[in-house]
Amino acid sequence: MKKVFQFGAIAFVAMAFLVSGIASAQTTKKAPASPRDSVSGMIGAAMVSINYGAPSLKGRKILGAIEPYDKPWRAGANQSTTFTTDKDIKVEGKVLPAGKYSLFATPGEKEWKIIFNSQTGQWGIKKDANDSRGYSANDDPAKDVLVVTIKPKKTGPTERLTYTMNKKGFALVWEDVEIPVSVK
Repeated sequence: MKKVFQFGAIAFVAMAFLVSGIASAQTTKKAPASPRDSVSGMIGAAMVSINYGAPSLKGRKILGAIEPYDKPWRAGANQSTTFTTDKDIKVEGKVLPAGKYSLFATPGEKEWKIIFNSQTGQWGIKKDANDSRGYSANDDPAKDVLVVTIKPKKTGPTERLTYTMNKKGFALVWEDVEIPVSVK
């Protein structure tokens, strides 16, 4: 009887450690470095949404360094940033038909290009032996539906990439710049 009790106690303690180990492993899951985020709202009569990976600066210089000026960028992290509108809209005075698009940006010191591309669902970057970084934005220029040019505004530091939206349009805000895009 004593041996059965000892075996049962040992089995109980072993099971308790196993269960607590599994529970601990589940609760200590590391948050992604660039979590998915989104913003949506009405701009005029259109419902607009932007879904993106939100990277952080983490003490790094990104724009003009890690993401060089004058090269297309995925405008977020990981999977391509998507822009969806349920109605035709005018972006910086140019018509963008209702639909879902990948959103890319070409940063510049004095102006940025915002690119709406018809290919969606792809990873935001691709291997590229011709680029000094070994990768480039997964933007196929032949599928660009609309490209607009924006003057950046200087802002205070913003640690995590953010898109904001209001009745006048949307803005990409990160590092020390804001890229306000007019939408009607």
